[in-house]
Amino acid sequence: MEELQPIEALPRSGNKIKFVIGGVIIVAAIVYLIASSLSANVQYFLTVEETLEKQLVGELAGRNIRVSGAVLGDSIEYNMDTLDLKFTIAHVPADNNLLEQEGGLAGALHNAVIDSQRSHLDVIYNGPVPDLLQNEAQAIITGEVLDNGTIMADEILLKCPTKYEGSVPDQIELEG
Repeated sequence: MEELQPIEALPRSGNKIKFVIGGVIIVAAIVYLIASSLSANVQYFLTVEETLEKQLVGELAGRNIRVSGAVLGDSIEYNMDTLDLKFTIAHVPADNNLLEQEGGLAGALHNAVIDSQRSHLDVIYNGPVPDLLQNEAQAIITGEVLDNGTIMADEILLKCPTKYEGSVPDQIELEG
């Protein structure tokens, strides 16, 4: 009987290349998914004036934006049957120096509401009325600008700085 000889395993020369190509494809797919996800979720953060300017030249067509402004309390309308909420926001400057000149955020919100010359933007939202929706509240609206310049809001965030002005206790200096 013939003696069996062990067979030596020879490395395949094409395996390393397959792994490299597979790795490159996986990395390329991940980069593509991240890039396409980021571009789909990009939002502009604008003031009321910037929104109106960009809307006039057609830069906002089909884009999701975020706008900040002061709520005009007299403009708030709510239909409890349909949950339709409508209100208007007025321009508040985004520049910190201008905000300080107006007496801080609370002063800027107050000035925006009483100044009839400020730019205004109408907002439509369907859902419950947010608790802090009131005159002079800072509204941060996320949504789409319609052809008529109104914002169809998906989300409303509200800040009311006058509510928190006295909430920080005074510092007491202790003598040593």
